[in-house]
Amino acid sequence: MKNIRNILFLFIVTTHLMNAQNLKGKNWSARKVDTTYIVSVQDKASIVESLTDFVNSQHIQAGEVTGIGAVNEATLRFFTPSTKSYVDKTFKEQMEVTNVSGNVSEIEGKLMLHLHITLGREDYTALAGHLLDAKIRGAAEFIFYPLNTKVVKTKNEEVGLNFYDFEK
Repeated sequence: MKNIRNILFLFIVTTHLMNAQNLKGKNWSARKVDTTYIVSVQDKASIVESLTDFVNSQHIQAGEVTGIGAVNEATLRFFTPSTKSYVDKTFKEQMEVTNVSGNVSEIEGKLMLHLHITLGREDYTALAGHLLDAKIRGAAEFIFYPLNTKVVKTKNEEVGLNFYDFEK
């Protein structure tokens, strides 16, 4: 009975590892397991540039992304509905990335990441907003959950933001 259990365990582990695929790109490495990707972005790399390279190389047209890590520079964006404009602010200090969440869609024919971030400062206060970009200082780990569809966003002029357009 013990031998059968050991053989079954080895079969399950081997089968699972056979479904895993290791990948590399510009400042990132990843492992694909079934339909999910585990992504690591290199120290001193741009989060947005690296993850954009990743989604383009893997042809991910829609999906969800989450992540954690550490950065020493981040540019956040805040939308002001009354003026339909954004205010950008760059923070240059070591910070913990306590959460990145976002999605992948297509805008004007290009795959785009829409990311929000929460950053922890040394004094334990937090910053949050739309992520324009950040530079890794330490580690950065992400999980991508691709969807088997294409999602397009178009500009809603009345609001001033891009919205999903399921007719396209």
